[in-house]
Amino acid sequence: MKIYTKGGDTGKTSLYGGTRISKSHMRIDSYGHVDELNSFLGLFISKIPSSEQDELLKSVQQQLFVIGSHLAAGKDHDFKLPTIEDSFIEDLEKAIDRINDKLEPLKHFVMPGGSEAVSLAHVCRTVTRRAERAIVALDQLESVDPIIIQYMNRLSDYFFILSRYLALIEDIAEVKWIP
Repeated sequence: MKIYTKGGDTGKTSLYGGTRISKSHMRIDSYGHVDELNSFLGLFISKIPSSEQDELLKSVQQQLFVIGSHLAAGKDHDFKLPTIEDSFIEDLEKAIDRINDKLEPLKHFVMPGGSEAVSLAHVCRTVTRRAERAIVALDQLESVDPIIIQYMNRLSDYFFILSRYLALIEDIAEVKWIP
């Protein structure tokens, strides 16, 4: 089987299910950002020391594929997609709360940096925010399941708190923004 189909050579692509749309459509943009996030997350996982977060991070990768499938299916499909569970958000919230309990209260804005792992957590946070913005923009054109937006919002919070936690366990001073 060839990897190239030449079907996208005219600037159109197929959604999951076969509907053809422009590659510049907000739907393509939204799940493209989710795919990019998943790639950065894979890099992040490979660069952080093994921790109690490994299982959750690998679960997040799975959830991003579920979200991507919903975004890639569009609104006109007649097939069953994997379910986006409320527990996905609950798992993130529990992790955020557990981590936050170990951290000093935040008194300054925190700049990305300090170590490779901390910086990659911030990259994941910002790519999550970009994906979230694209999904919200898509939602203004075509209805998106609200749980997707909620999950992405919570996920960026998780990456932020995880960046702070990595600085703590690596014994690295957070890079504070002090104007």
